[in-house]
Amino acid sequence: MAIVLGPNRYGKAETRLVRVVRDGDTHALTDLNVSVSLAGDLAATHLTGDNSAVLPTDTMKNTVYAFAREGLGEPEAFGLRLARHFVQTLGHVDTATVTIESYGWRRLGPHSFQRTGDLTRTATVTVHPAGVQVVSGISDLVLLNTTASEFHGFIKDRYTTLPETSDRILATAVNARWRHLGDDTDWAGSFDGVRDALVSAFVNTYSHSLQQTLLSMGTVVLSRRPEVAEVRLALPNKHHYLVDLAPFGLDNPGEVFQAGDRPYGLIEGTVTRDDAPPATTGWYL
Repeated sequence: MAIVLGPNRYGKAETRLVRVVRDGDTHALTDLNVSVSLAGDLAATHLTGDNSAVLPTDTMKNTVYAFAREGLGEPEAFGLRLARHFVQTLGHVDTATVTIESYGWRRLGPHSFQRTGDLTRTATVTVHPAGVQVVSGISDLVLLNTTASEFHGFIKDRYTTLPETSDRILATAVNARWRHLGDDTDWAGSFDGVRDALVSAFVNTYSHSLQQTLLSMGTVVLSRRPEVAEVRLALPNKHHYLVDLAPFGLDNPGEVFQAGDRPYGLIEGTVTRDDAPPATTGWYL
């Protein structure tokens, strides 16, 4: 039996970057978390400790900051610049992946801001021998419908205690990733359009299951956004339990609920165009 080195990569994770653009008295703020990963002919450092082909991860961090000084733009565009730089300047590196989390800030004044926590925008760019792949995303987009949701007709066995319901609260924290068909698009417009499509589908779908809602959300995104090849969604079911107020001599006509924390149901799925080209490389939520 032979023991061999399998696929490997290395990089600098979670470089925190805040960029302030000072336009007179009015400033603009961008807040990013940038991770870089490189793969290619890197066997020597594993097999013999020869580091002659290793770009220090500290250099990757410095490169992120230096490129930021030249300007950021949208997360996808910044990721493309970084990934292409590493592949083009390091002959032994054939794949560079840049993953970016973008945190929102709401303007309070010319130079004052408040951090928003309604969602996190993400972008993952991969420059690979087979091509360039751009995946955008949203994390922790919390949505809730107080009605227009049912759940019944499910399997029941000796361990089933969940009652059927024809009216329930449906809530989730959307984690979505979508793969673009190209690497040249209006990134800001595309992000806003996908986010609005996800929200619109959630609001306007009468749901018999969170799985049904997932398919509706992906379908609306693909029908509205021709630049998107496929959408992957992970939807935790944020359970809300009707509180029994009878011990206190009170009724509860669907008004007082306990918001459950864990455990929770987790619904995951992919919605894709049947004619979409295959992904250049693996991509995950």
